[in-house]
Amino acid sequence: MSTIESITLMLALVYSTSLLYWGGKKWGALVSGALLLGATIASFFWPLLLILLGAVVVVTILGQYQPAFANAEGRPNKIREICQHFFALSMLLVGVQYAINAAMLYAGETPWLMRPDVGDAFLPIAGGIELKAILTLDLWDQNHPAAVVMLCVVLLTGLICKRAFCGWACPLGLAGEYLYKLRKRFISAELLPPAWLDWPLRMLKYLLLAALMYLVISMPTATLPHYLTGNYHKVADLKMAVFFMMPSMVALIGFSIIFALAAWRRQGFCRYICPYGAMLGIVSFASPFKIRRSTQHCLIETKGMSCDKCTRACPANISVHTQKNIHSDECQACMRCMSACPKKEALQFSTRNGIKLSARGLMILLFTLMFMVPLFAYVSGYWQSQTPQDIKMELIQKLDRIGH
Repeated sequence: MSTIESITLMLALVYSTSLLYWGGKKWGALVSGALLLGATIASFFWPLLLILLGAVVVVTILGQYQPAFANAEGRPNKIREICQHFFALSMLLVGVQYAINAAMLYAGETPWLMRPDVGDAFLPIAGGIELKAILTLDLWDQNHPAAVVMLCVVLLTGLICKRAFCGWACPLGLAGEYLYKLRKRFISAELLPPAWLDWPLRMLKYLLLAALMYLVISMPTATLPHYLTGNYHKVADLKMAVFFMMPSMVALIGFSIIFALAAWRRQGFCRYICPYGAMLGIVSFASPFKIRRSTQHCLIETKGMSCDKCTRACPANISVHTQKNIHSDECQACMRCMSACPKKEALQFSTRNGIKLSARGLMILLFTLMFMVPLFAYVSGYWQSQTPQDIKMELIQKLDRIGH
């Protein structure tokens, strides 16, 4: 595990533990802290322990001098923004580290910066193929194990807390928000497509998801061992790195379309193109947590008012004020509707039997899923790529000649 991965992981987990403590859940903080410390020691990687101790000091200082930041209860927007920028900064650092490592391999030099395995999260097809190999052949890939780990983590977030990954963690979603705000500075009008066009456009991401799933499902089971040990799979991450570092004209046009779409409509990329969003949208139907509107507290029923602040705040354009439970595949659990509602009890992110999850609780849950699972995968020896560096250095010189 690289230093950047270690720092990010430890800060996230320590902050989650501290939120539990500051929120009065001291037993939860004690249990999660004990698990964190045990996993750290079990990894036998002493820099992690030093980073953990340093993170404890930093978070303790933040708790003493910035209690509002630590608690932030009742301010879902603020908590979500903290979470989004934390993940974006983490992925930016990982991307820089990954690019330096790949560039040095491409130049034929021994990298002085370790390859961050979490970068395999950007290999969803490889992750799907590895998952198929595990389920059908009990075959565990050694070249990019982090790909299937992160794929399962993202699926787990959708299964438990809807599309919170999209609304709280995805750096592309955050970048889209900034592009949308930039466009609004120059063109303030909302450029929404008509309803008859919006629905077919939303289906595009499901078509892309179907195409990706077809690639995985159609691959014969008997060929999986050969694929997972082949040269193409060994350098799949390097092909991805070169694709982003030296994009072709077609790739640049594709990027331009994505950026234009994100600026044109709020969450345009998420709504129309992202196959990950489509996958999480489907999985999210099984999540027990939903945005639920209480007619006993909503101003519409209790006061007879025509309030629609929740609907106007929703970036996915969901008609929140007309529904009791939000089952939409576009709901990202961003809690903007909850922040906009003048009655705190009217909207809750909860289960059918009344178990509520606050913004702080959702953030802790996301941090736990997205950092504890990879940590235990690392401790159990199923995280780091076992592909020898000299083989990567050799194969990267002939990337254009390596095919499926």
